[in-house]
Amino acid sequence: MSENGRQLPLDLPHRPALGRADFLVAPANEVAVAWLDRWPEWPGSVLVLTGPAGSGKTHLAAVWQRMSGAVALDGAALAEGTAPAELLGDATAAVLDDADALFTAGDHGERLERQLLHLVNHMREAGGHLLITAREHPSRWPVALPDLASRLAAAAVADLGPPDDQLIAAVLVKLFADRQLKVPPEVVRFLLPRMERSFAAARRIVAALDHASLAAKREITVPLARDVLAREGDATGHVEPGEPTSG
Repeated sequence: MSENGRQLPLDLPHRPALGRADFLVAPANEVAVAWLDRWPEWPGSVLVLTGPAGSGKTHLAAVWQRMSGAVALDGAALAEGTAPAELLGDATAAVLDDADALFTAGDHGERLERQLLHLVNHMREAGGHLLITAREHPSRWPVALPDLASRLAAAAVADLGPPDDQLIAAVLVKLFADRQLKVPPEVVRFLLPRMERSFAAARRIVAALDHASLAAKREITVPLARDVLAREGDATGHVEPGEPTSG
């Protein structure tokens, strides 16, 4: 399909690779990865992964969900008041992503806290496991229920730091490879100082480059990357001396 000689890319979803081998280990995340690799030999029933936005918490949670067969829960499911045994069915593992957002929204209420407490207690009694992700350490959550605060204080916590340049570069290379795109190293070097340091930004930029390359029937080069970054709003506006400005 083409228009004015250009191929129109189909807006099809790209399925990310979420197996354990697909997660790149670096100093920023190696402690958290080691905890997941220890499952199910955790010392307790609850593990909390903490870290800034874009540090890979959700990706790691998805990896563990596939490993463990865990049920994905959210605040809405907990707020409904359904008993943990009904929420989980036959599963003995669950994931609660971005949990501290539930407690900083200002309207979570005692009911949600009690449901989370029931879930934690159920996992402990059933010998199951609950993986929670959050930006802040549980001690900083505005939890009003003393019993829940006590349970969270006893939970294991693994911190993820923000990804560094080496990790982001490796993620970019892997994301391009996942899409079967051959990209010269200079494109990755160009992107690194001009993009947000997060996995989400890397996925967004690679997807945009894939789309632009297909639409324009062009190879992925530094000039194309510059054009895409400008459209994405991630460019710093700085052009290195000697860099080509078109082509």
